[in-house]
Amino acid sequence: MPVDWRIEPLQKSHGREAFSCGHIALDRYLQHQARQDAQSQVAAVFVAVRPPNSKVLGFYSLSASSIHLGDLPPELVRKLPRCPHLPVTLLGRLAIDQACRGQGLGQFLLLDALYRSLQAAASIAAMAVVVDAKDATAAAFYQRYGFVQLSASEGRLFLPMKTVAALF
Repeated sequence: MPVDWRIEPLQKSHGREAFSCGHIALDRYLQHQARQDAQSQVAAVFVAVRPPNSKVLGFYSLSASSIHLGDLPPELVRKLPRCPHLPVTLLGRLAIDQACRGQGLGQFLLLDALYRSLQAAASIAAMAVVVDAKDATAAAFYQRYGFVQLSASEGRLFLPMKTVAALF
């Protein structure tokens, strides 16, 4: 059966009310804060829908951010300029509705987020994509795609943009 999901920027017309991923904070973010963040350009929020239905099945957010040079593994630091902070893309939130679990939507959303991050990095530099894993299960999900732990931050993981480029 072909996947017929579509990723779109969050709009007022998207059905967010019934979204439930199992984490109250993520549900609440999508239902009450995500549109405001998108309108104020604090985060770019993208949603997965199955047209013609506009019900949100999953979402993620992207923002510009930076990380401290000292948080990176020493083998990577040797290859980078000695700036105290380096530009990254923050994958701030990623969640799928419980009804969509086990269908590959999480991977679909992550790959879309990584591709958008790579495209943006061609115009506005970002040397990696960073995530803050909510728990050990989330960290394991990201690690399956090559994300590695930042040295000083438990739950904070990164994927070098060179690795993202190799995926595509």
